[in-house]
This record gives sequence, C-alpha cells and structure tokens, in this order.
Amino acid sequence: MKKFWLVFRNEYLRHVKRRRFIFALLSMPLFFGLMVGIGILAVAADYDSRPVAYVDLSGYFKNAQPAPHTTDSLFPPLVIKPYSSVDQARNDLENGVIQAYFVIDPNYLDNGMVDVTSRDTLKDATRQDFQSFLRYNLLLGQPAPVANRVLNGPDVVVQSLDTNRRMASNEVVNILLPLVSGLLFIVVVNTSGSYLVQALVEEKENRTMEIVITSVSDQQLMSGKVAGNLAVGLTELLVWLLFGFLGFAFARRYIPGAQDININPDFVVLMVATLLPAFVMVAALMAAIGSTVSTSREAQQWAGLFTLPIVIPFWLIVPLMESPNSPLAVAMSLIPLTAPITLPLRATFTEVPPWQIATSLGILVLCAAGSLWLAGRTFRLGMLRYGKRLAWREVFRKAE
Repeated sequence: MKKFWLVFRNEYLRHVKRRRFIFALLSMPLFFGLMVGIGILAVAADYDSRPVAYVDLSGYFKNAQPAPHTTDSLFPPLVIKPYSSVDQARNDLENGVIQAYFVIDPNYLDNGMVDVTSRDTLKDATRQDFQSFLRYNLLLGQPAPVANRVLNGPDVVVQSLDTNRRMASNEVVNILLPLVSGLLFIVVVNTSGSYLVQALVEEKENRTMEIVITSVSDQQLMSGKVAGNLAVGLTELLVWLLFGFLGFAFARRYIPGAQDININPDFVVLMVATLLPAFVMVAALMAAIGSTVSTSREAQQWAGLFTLPIVIPFWLIVPLMESPNSPLAVAMSLIPLTAPITLPLRATFTEVPPWQIATSLGILVLCAAGSLWLAGRTFRLGMLRYGKRLAWREVFRKAE
C-alpha cells in the first residue's frame, strides 16, 4: 500500500506542477472573470449617477416615496426628485444638474402617459428605475401581499403530465447544470486523461518502465497512476467549482433577481454520483490505450475518440428535453459514456424511475471496475514492448 501512495503522490505532483496544468487550471476562471468584467463594464456604461426629476401633473405622486432596494448594488440607487414646474426641470437639465425629467400626464391613471426629456439618449437603467418608482407608489395603498405579488409578478410552475414533476421559474438554472457539468467533464477527461496516456507512453519510450517495474508491482503502478490522474482532474474540477460558487455568491448579492435562483441539491448529488465513476472508467480506458500503443501521437489520436460518444447528448438535446422518457433517452441513460449527461438532464424534466437511476449507476460502477482491471491487464502485457503495438485480441485471449 505504501508503494501505491508513492506512485500516486509522484503522479499527482508531476502534473500539477507543470505550467500547462496551471494555465489550464486558471484559464476557465479567468475566462469567466473576463466575461463578468465585461458585463460589469456594460452595466457601468448604462449607468448615469446624475439624478432625474419628475413633474407630477396628476397629483397622484404628491407624497411619493423612493422605491426600496432589496439587494446590494455595485452602483448607488438612482435619485428621483420632485419638481413643481416643467420650466424648473428644463433649466436644471440644460445646466447638467439632472440627466432627464419626466412629466406625468394629468390623466395618468386613465392613459398611463409619461413624457420624458433628456439631452442624450436615456439610459435603460434610468427608465427601469423610474418605472419601478411609479409602480411602487401606485401600490402604496394596497395590502402588502397584494403589492408584493404585483411587483414580483407571477411564479410560473411547469407541471409534467405523465409525472408529478414540477419546476418553478426560479429553478430554470437547474436545466443548465447538466450541460455545464457535461462540458466540464469533457474538459477534465481530456486534460487529465491525456496526461496519463502521455506519461505511460513516454515511460515506455525512454525505458523508465524497466526501472520502475523492478520495485513496484504492475497493479500498484497502474492503480497509483489512475488514482493520481483522477486526483489531478478532481483538483481542476474543484477549483473551477470554487470559482463558480464565488461567482454565484457574487451574483446573488449584487444582481437583482439572482436571490430567487434555487439549485436543487438532488441534481447535484445525481451529477456527482454519475460523473465520478464515469471519470474513473474513461481514465482507465485511456490508460489501457496508453499501454497498447507505441507512440504518444497514436495514443492522443485514440484517446480523442472518447470525446465523441460523450458529446452525443449535446447533439440530441432537443429530443431529450421534449421526450425525457422516450426509449432513446432511457437507452442513453444506461449507456456508460452518455449517462453522465443524459441522466441528470432527464431528471430536470421528469421523475426518472429509481430502478433506472440504480441501474445506470450500477452499470457505471461495474464499467469503472472493469476498466481498471482492463487497464491493469493491458499494462502488464504491454509495459515492456517497445516500438510494437499490443493487439487487443492478445489481451482478451490471455484473459481466457
């Protein structure tokens, strides 16, 4: 067991200390950070700190109050000032004291007419803040539950006909979780799996394998390498999830409406339960390929083929969403390479029968164990072959 941990530690540290791993580790957070920064700049470009004025000709907003801000904001709330005359508002607009002024029509309650005057194009944020100001004051005399319901709008819940599956409007983000996790799964598999394949081929090419195998068994070596590369992939994934959690916390605090977003923990558990054995299975299969080929280039070509079946659910996402209980969807939930994305995606739109979940997870675990066995066997048969490929028929013939 001690030798296993030595192989594990060496394999893990060798990859995480490489510059390309650090670059890959930080590239995803930096990319999303750049996107968030661009979004903040876009919001800043649509923000004007100068106050606005309004002239109430209807008399309904004589004692108007500022609309409360229920969330923190990166920018101060818009100041809305009442003016007694249009001439006074026009004069302050010409002097740059205010950015715009609104004139509320005398028959506003009947026609809803509001005229706005500004020297430049009115910012969308300014228009939205003034509309919120009007709505809030129109509802001041109403009971709190009525006012809150009108301001917050309806809570639309989608009900499935064939099951009791329900999804509220604030749970729409759960649809994106399987897709985002699938993309991360593909990236992590390709990066960490390629590390393992390349390391195996390089050790065969430079004859390091001859030295290593004298002090550690082939099973300990292969298990340590697979576990080490699994830890590399999990490190990458955990760092990305940490940045994603921080970004989500930032959004919930500063972006209006983000506080109502709910993430179903059942989806998270199901995704983790499917992704972990699937990752072990793919990593072990890549290790098996690395043991059979003779060059790094050939190994990379074979390893790239694993990406094709994994992305199939993305190609068929429309029929999967429209018919989550169709034979196609059920079959893709049971196929090991498509289950990590298909099963959580189906669970978003319907209640997947427990036997299907248990069967899918059982197949994934069995395939992961079988892949580890296959990786160990191919490694044992092909570890000392130089310049010659190990035919797959030899692997299975020996296993008879």
